[in-house]
Amino acid sequence: MDPFEIVQWVIRGVLAVLFVGMGVLHFVPGPAKGMSAIIPPGIKRVVPGVVLVRFTGVCEIVGGIGMLVPGLHVVAGIALIVFLVAVFPANAYASRYPERFGRAAIPFWPRLFGQVALIALIVVAIV
Repeated sequence: MDPFEIVQWVIRGVLAVLFVGMGVLHFVPGPAKGMSAIIPPGIKRVVPGVVLVRFTGVCEIVGGIGMLVPGLHVVAGIALIVFLVAVFPANAYASRYPERFGRAAIPFWPRLFGQVALIALIVVAIV
């Protein structure tokens, strides 16, 4: 295994811990309630917030585990990239209302840069 492959495995491991850990939080009542609250109202009119929170939690857990499975890590990585793009509107919505969402209301630009950095790490881990 060359040094770049070792770096990729380390990044996959870190991403797996991150996504599985965040995914599990989607099933813990307090954090799940906060996650549901940041979903824009227009989206919640189509799909109940609790359903979206649980669905995204499963996506994160499965994607995180998939990053550790040889042969599946590329598909898992692509799915996690799609996931990060899909959940960004909720994060952007929360950033507009810091008084309502507190710590979940990470300002827009730092949140955007964080999402882009995660996507970049995923790309490095799967190329």
